[in-house]
Amino acid sequence: MWIKCIAAAEVISIFFSLLMTCLLVCTAQRASAEGASIQSAKLEVTEDGYQLNAQIELSLTAAMEEAVRKGVPLYFTIEFELSHGRWYWLDQIMVRERRDRRVAFAPLTDQYRITVSGISQNVASFEEVRRVLSRVRSWNVIEKGLLKAGEKYEAAVRFKLDTAKLPKPFQLDVLASKEWSLASDWYRWTIVGAESKP
Repeated sequence: MWIKCIAAAEVISIFFSLLMTCLLVCTAQRASAEGASIQSAKLEVTEDGYQLNAQIELSLTAAMEEAVRKGVPLYFTIEFELSHGRWYWLDQIMVRERRDRRVAFAPLTDQYRITVSGISQNVASFEEVRRVLSRVRSWNVIEKGLLKAGEKYEAAVRFKLDTAKLPKPFQLDVLASKEWSLASDWYRWTIVGAESKP
């Protein structure tokens, strides 16, 4: 009788250990994409090729705002990839693009400056910074004539804070604080090559 009770207790103990392990793994997966998620993304055919439009759900922290106001610029990166499946080998990466958005603070005007591809925009609050960063509009990512009409391709996009461009002391803080954890998972969808516009 005692042997059966001990065996049952061991089974229960193993079950709860496995359950806790699963919970920890799920928590870690959620943490890896903390602070940002791609809500929608689509490619539109234009005369020059394909343009990316996307909407990002984004949370910026007080620590990020404080750092910017103290003169530390932050770099947010949008990455885009396009691949073509091959049954005989690994998928072919046809396009790999990235766009950096630099956020800085101008104390003389008490405004935030967002710079993309050399073009700057000034906004009055950090909340407006968040709103601007959460939208991707008319970004040319695929050249005209690259895709074959009727062929299927997989597009993917993600958003993150580029911590490698932070000053060294801040890079150490990133490892120890969730306030500096900002990266979305890859958002993937299938597109079909369209006839190029004349």
